[in-house]
Amino acid sequence: MPEALLESTITSLPLLGRGKVRDIYAIGADKLLIVTSDRISAFDVVMSDPVPGKGKVLTRLASFWFDMLADIIPNQLTGIDPEAVVTESERRQVRGRALVVKRLRPLPIEAVVRGYLIGSGWKDYQRSGSVCGIPLPAGLRLASRLPQPIFTPATKAAVGAHDENISFERAQADCASALADLLAAAGSNGDRIAEQARDAAIALYASAATHAAARGIIIADTKFEFGLDAAGTLHLIDEALTPDSSRFWPADAYHEGSSPPSYDKQYLRDYLETLDWNKRAPPPRLPQEVLVQTRARYVEACERLTGEKFVD
Repeated sequence: MPEALLESTITSLPLLGRGKVRDIYAIGADKLLIVTSDRISAFDVVMSDPVPGKGKVLTRLASFWFDMLADIIPNQLTGIDPEAVVTESERRQVRGRALVVKRLRPLPIEAVVRGYLIGSGWKDYQRSGSVCGIPLPAGLRLASRLPQPIFTPATKAAVGAHDENISFERAQADCASALADLLAAAGSNGDRIAEQARDAAIALYASAATHAAARGIIIADTKFEFGLDAAGTLHLIDEALTPDSSRFWPADAYHEGSSPPSYDKQYLRDYLETLDWNKRAPPPRLPQEVLVQTRARYVEACERLTGEKFVD
């Protein structure tokens, strides 16, 4: 197992904040350095034990998708080498796990696209026959493929809190409220931006799902994040189509009516469900075998989707 990075300690740039996985630093007024640590969260709690090399896997896979999907929507990449913006002694912390990106105004929503009925979508369907207010055909089963991908936005919760599924109308209102000044200057509005995010998210999912299917992987659902530049142009930001933000299923193990095995955090979640833990901080310590097996699933997903051997 490689050495793990639980938290970056870069002092040559101002630290703006730490998320569940990523540490964000300012590079002047218009760019950011995003360092992807090896932290892993489950049930919205960050585990005490990192998964060695996980941040490099996520960075490799996200970079692959940013490049492949760039014709659908602009993205945050600048092409600047992260090692060029830190000191020599800090380069090891960013090597293979960091990106220099444009500093954009994020939309206040998670852009979730579902192609299959699983997780909270399945629970919602069982209760109401719909998901986030979108009616679905009767008779669907656990893990059923939906007639077409659906856009089901969610709020962005703070670390330790839960995202909340919301209606598209609520997403429009939230965008209008949070970005009023920028949208007014750009001659746009919350309705239009939410519609652009919805259309882009579905197009990104469709293209990625086709690519993944050819490599034996089903993308059951995923979430995207978007941001705006000063002109009001929508960009794909944060990460994209990684095991942290998506449900990846091996196609040869998929059976409608049962929850398939996965290449994402589900292995960790399943382990945690066996424990007497209330799903609140502090988290339990993770055995070495759980860390090894979680890493193996991330690496396999990366290698199958990129078609390249992952070397840490």
